[in-house]
Amino acid sequence: MKEIHPIFDRMQSRADKERQLGQRGLTVWFTGLSGSGKSTVAVALERALAERGVLCRILDGDNVRCGISSNLGFSEEDRRENIRRIAEVCRLFTDTGIVTLAAFVSPTRELRELAASIIGSDDFVEVYVSTPLDECERRDVKGLYAKARRGELRDFTGISAPFEEPETPALRIDTRGREAEACAREVMEFVWRRIRPEADR
Repeated sequence: MKEIHPIFDRMQSRADKERQLGQRGLTVWFTGLSGSGKSTVAVALERALAERGVLCRILDGDNVRCGISSNLGFSEEDRRENIRRIAEVCRLFTDTGIVTLAAFVSPTRELRELAASIIGSDDFVEVYVSTPLDECERRDVKGLYAKARRGELRDFTGISAPFEEPETPALRIDTRGREAEACAREVMEFVWRRIRPEADR
């Protein structure tokens, strides 16, 4: 292995990068229905962490589907490959000491377990944005639920495809009637000690 990949021995270590940044790498994985508030909370969390000097990167369905997964559809096989690619990217960011905020429906336990296994359980925090279907459908900012109800979208999670709730998420958040900033503060307080082990709250 050393002869095949000699560059690995010369690369800066994760510990070196984390010391340089003054933070510990971590992936916060937001799962939940479309419209539940995953990306909105992730954006608010990024801002809150940035105010404390923490470097973050947001990954969500829109920016990934326009780039790294632009060649994938929504078949079961393609969904799995999408999550696999996302998890590999999360691992790279996390190993660089960056806090990665991943916001993806990831509707099955198997998919979320796949992501956790790639990223590493010690670096993976699952946040279930448990906003109920009726509220997600009421928001329907992209018109996706309406299309799914009319049969224009096949295998749409929550309507024509199931969502398997996490059995033991690290944190559960319902965004109904709550500001994104309040939800973000709750997540930040939960993960802060893992990002800055030496810091006082």
